[in-house]
Amino acid sequence: MLGVATTLGLLYLLAPIIVVVVTAFGDSPYPLFPPPGFTLRWFVKAWETQAFHDAALVSAKLGLVSTVFATTIGTLSAIALARLRFPGRSLVSVFLMSPIVFPSIILGLALLVAFYRVGLAQTFPGMVAGHTVLVTPFVIRLVMASYAEFDPAVEEAAQNLGAGWWRILFRITLPLVRPGVLAGAVFAFIISFDEVVITLFLAGPGLQTLPIRIYTYVEYSSDAAVSAISTAVMALWLIIGVPIYVRFLAARPK
Repeated sequence: MLGVATTLGLLYLLAPIIVVVVTAFGDSPYPLFPPPGFTLRWFVKAWETQAFHDAALVSAKLGLVSTVFATTIGTLSAIALARLRFPGRSLVSVFLMSPIVFPSIILGLALLVAFYRVGLAQTFPGMVAGHTVLVTPFVIRLVMASYAEFDPAVEEAAQNLGAGWWRILFRITLPLVRPGVLAGAVFAFIISFDEVVITLFLAGPGLQTLPIRIYTYVEYSSDAAVSAISTAVMALWLIIGVPIYVRFLAARPK
């Protein structure tokens, strides 16, 4: 019974994704499940639509820059929280993880109001700052998960042999927590690339990301080109994310 319940639960969770993938290959003029026939024309149409190209480029740039900042800040913060014991450590940890707790619409509105005061609203740097705030907690969690299996005696041995703090960080600590750093970076990029709500608050003219472009496209069109784009993006995330996440799990001690 437990196996049947688990299977039904997985099917329930995967059903929307299955529908999107199947309709992407349907030859109906609008998304129809099950489709009456098979075609690749929606993938061709999505590929030939320049607006999707431009939006995907903005999303990729935004995701990459945000990931670099989030990975740097999140990795150093995770190492500091894992290694150091100082007054208010729990409060600092809660503060760094708070973007996960707040609803996206509240966080987006708060960032918009704050960025208007400093001139970052509706600018690319403002979008990078907002996405960095959003995705940094995920990097912190994954790096701390890797550091939890880390033996502090290794750093102490290096310190006793005369290695400085920076040498220990780059030669010992970071290589040992690298699976967590890589997994955190991949998750940060995926979340940044797919973010809609916060981006709607912070985006300005000419800064339309792919999720926003898809959102506006379905308002005026009912064809399956959006299903084709969604299927391509899901396939890309599986190709990039699954191997790194498997490596992260394999690197953790049994």
